[in-house]
Amino acid sequence: MNDGLIPKRYAKALYKLSLENGDTDQIYELLKPMSMGLRGLDEVKRALLNPRIPPEDKGRVMMQLIGAQPGSSLDKFILLVIRNNRAEFLRKIAMAFVDLYRERHNIAKVVITSAVELPDDKINDIVHIVKQRFGEDTTLEVERQTDPELIGGFTVKIGDVLLDASVRNELNQLRLKLNS
Repeated sequence: MNDGLIPKRYAKALYKLSLENGDTDQIYELLKPMSMGLRGLDEVKRALLNPRIPPEDKGRVMMQLIGAQPGSSLDKFILLVIRNNRAEFLRKIAMAFVDLYRERHNIAKVVITSAVELPDDKINDIVHIVKQRFGEDTTLEVERQTDPELIGGFTVKIGDVLLDASVRNELNQLRLKLNS
């Protein structure tokens, strides 16, 4: 079975369960960090795939790792995934759930990367421009990053779209023009 299909199916099932239990927003907030990756993920993955560790212990570790409450719908769901020998897909399921939630709630993730930390007013200007492009009804989740290799300026990533207003990009464009 396709590695992309399994996480999507489980994510849809979790989304439906969370709607029924009224904890969709809470599960989204818990799974967001997991979808981006966890520190020590390789060690966790080895433990999750270890057949000698009982499923309940694996579930308890995962719940503590993401900060969910025992007995919650997420707790039961994670235990189900582990019992079905799908633990290796937990991160992809989290990613698929987060994507599904964002799609259903009209949320766009925006990553603003600059060479140095930008002041809040500059971030607000960039967010305002992005909001105009996507519409006022779109909620933006803004993540700020710094990357000194940009030299100056910034990049804005919205989904698969990258807007590059960095000095590094300008220098690369100039180099290409000079070489042609």
